[in-house]
Amino acid sequence: MSLRLADRWLWDFWIAVDGAEIHLFHLQAPRALGDPERRHRNATIGHAVSRDLRTWRERPRALGAGPPGAFDDLATWTGCVVRHAGRWHMLYSGIARAEDGAVQRIGRATSEDLDRWERTDTLVAADPRWYETLGPGATEEHWRDPWVFHDPRTARFHMLVCARAAGGPPDGRGVIGHAWSEDLETWTVGPPLSAPGELRQLEVPQLVRLGGAWHVLFSALPGDHSAARLARPGVRAEGGAHHLSGPGPLGPFVLARDEFLLGDAPDVRHYAARVVEHRGSPWLLAWRWHDDDGAFLGELGDPMAIETGPDGSLAVVGSDAGRV
Repeated sequence: MSLRLADRWLWDFWIAVDGAEIHLFHLQAPRALGDPERRHRNATIGHAVSRDLRTWRERPRALGAGPPGAFDDLATWTGCVVRHAGRWHMLYSGIARAEDGAVQRIGRATSEDLDRWERTDTLVAADPRWYETLGPGATEEHWRDPWVFHDPRTARFHMLVCARAAGGPPDGRGVIGHAWSEDLETWTVGPPLSAPGELRQLEVPQLVRLGGAWHVLFSALPGDHSAARLARPGVRAEGGAHHLSGPGPLGPFVLARDEFLLGDAPDVRHYAARVVEHRGSPWLLAWRWHDDDGAFLGELGDPMAIETGPDGSLAVVGSDAGRV
């Protein structure tokens, strides 16, 4: 594996590239908790740096839980980092003690050097006009894992979010939520960029352009498949990484195919995959969930080569130490 922390589990992550250095920001929690399911309510954001996607140097923790009363005073969750106006901006998810972690919101921190981060008052929350919010029938408000990019055509920043549609069968409400901003501070939430029906949730989205085609990578668990999806011939309840495809960076996005890009059943092996450009080639990084015996791992895997077909389809062809 590329990175295993002796005293902490590592899971969802995101990348910022600064010159030759690749900065990995990742969720982490103490292995001393014993039960891996407890990691979510004890998550902080760790930091490591590499030049080859394989050898990582740990840096000090990037962010921990916020001060009492803050939207993230229970735990900090998955995010992304973008560069704007001479500073680095981290958009990240958080949960609060006030709702016992049931409501997810998105906030922002800024940095000049990717090491020292200062929280701001930016908050983006789910809009009930389009998205399921906490209430009857919903025990959790999904609005997390932001992926932000700048679109020069509109001079706007766009945020893709793991969200759930306001209506439809509960087992298939997972959608790619959408918000936009001109300054990373004030955000307008709009309708989703994908339609519900396939999955309960589409976690850790990432917009990528590969082979001339637009894709949104996401991850889902074996239990996230809707009954309607499982009723289709050949569909299995697998978990791991998959992708949506669309005509442009704002979709609309639809499932590329039924079979996952990187899927396993019943035990998930790889999750929250990210495409990283390195030395002119795209590579896929994912964290390792289970080993061959089904035991929880919580570590970063080796880079895997990813290729595009003539039709724009994606395929993972495995790791290749000689090329990285």
